[in-house]
Amino acid sequence: MNDALATALGLPALEKGWVWLGGGGPGDPGLITVLGLKALGEADVILHDALIDARLLTLARPGAELIYAGKRAGVKSCKQDEISDLLVRLAKEGRRVLRLKGGDPFVFGRGGEEAQALARAGVPFRIVPGITAGIGGLAYAGIPVTHRDTNHAVTFITGHGIDGKLTKLDWQAVSHGAPTLVLYMARKFAAEIVSELLKAGRSPDEPAAIVANATRPGQRTIITTLAGLPAAAEQSESLSIMVIGQNVGLASELNWLAQTTA
Repeated sequence: MNDALATALGLPALEKGWVWLGGGGPGDPGLITVLGLKALGEADVILHDALIDARLLTLARPGAELIYAGKRAGVKSCKQDEISDLLVRLAKEGRRVLRLKGGDPFVFGRGGEEAQALARAGVPFRIVPGITAGIGGLAYAGIPVTHRDTNHAVTFITGHGIDGKLTKLDWQAVSHGAPTLVLYMARKFAAEIVSELLKAGRSPDEPAAIVANATRPGQRTIITTLAGLPAAAEQSESLSIMVIGQNVGLASELNWLAQTTA
C-alpha cells in the first residue's frame, strides 16, 4: 500500500504480537477494505480461508508465511480449535498475524470464536470488517438488500448449524419477522426451508433468487419464486446465497453487471 495514503487516512500499523481478524470480501479482490489491504502488506503470517481470491495473497509482503486454514463442505480441513490455538501461538512468538477470512469475519465466519480465544489468551487483536456476501453478492446481482419500495427490514440466516443439519429456528417468527430473507450455506436445505416458509404463510409466488459464485467471474443468478427455489438450488453451484423477497424483482432493472459483461 502507498505509505502516503496510509498516512493521510491515519491507518494503524499491524504491530508485533497482534492478530488482525480481517474480511477479504465475498470474492472480487477489489472489495477488500483499505485497512485489510494494509494488513496484507505488513503481516509476517497470513492464515487465509478457501474463499480468498489468490490474487490478494500476491500482495503479501515478501517473506510472509502463507498458511491455508480454510473450511469447505465435504473437504478435510483444519479444526476450529486448531486454528484458534495457532493464532495464539504465532502472536505469542511476536509475529504480526493476519487471519484473512472470506466475507466479514463476524458474519457467519467464526471470527467471534477466534476473537474469544485471543481475548482469553491475552493476545491483542483488531477486527477489520469486510463486505459480506449477503450484501455484496446481492449488489453484484442487482438486488438491493433493502429498498424503500419493498422492505424496511432484512433477516440474515445461516442454513445449517454446528451439526451440519438445517438450522433450528422458529420459522413462523422468521417468516413474519422481515419481508426479505437472505440465507447463507442453505442450498442443500432449500426444499426444507421453502416448506417451512410456506407453512408459515409466505406466498409460493414470492420472488426469490439464488446467486452462485457471487462477485466472482463465474457469477450466475437464477431468478425464480419461493416455490421454485428448490429446483433452482439443484441447478446452482455449492457456493451460493439465496434471497427471498419483493426486492428480488428489482434485479431486472438493476442488473448492472450484465451490462458491463455483455
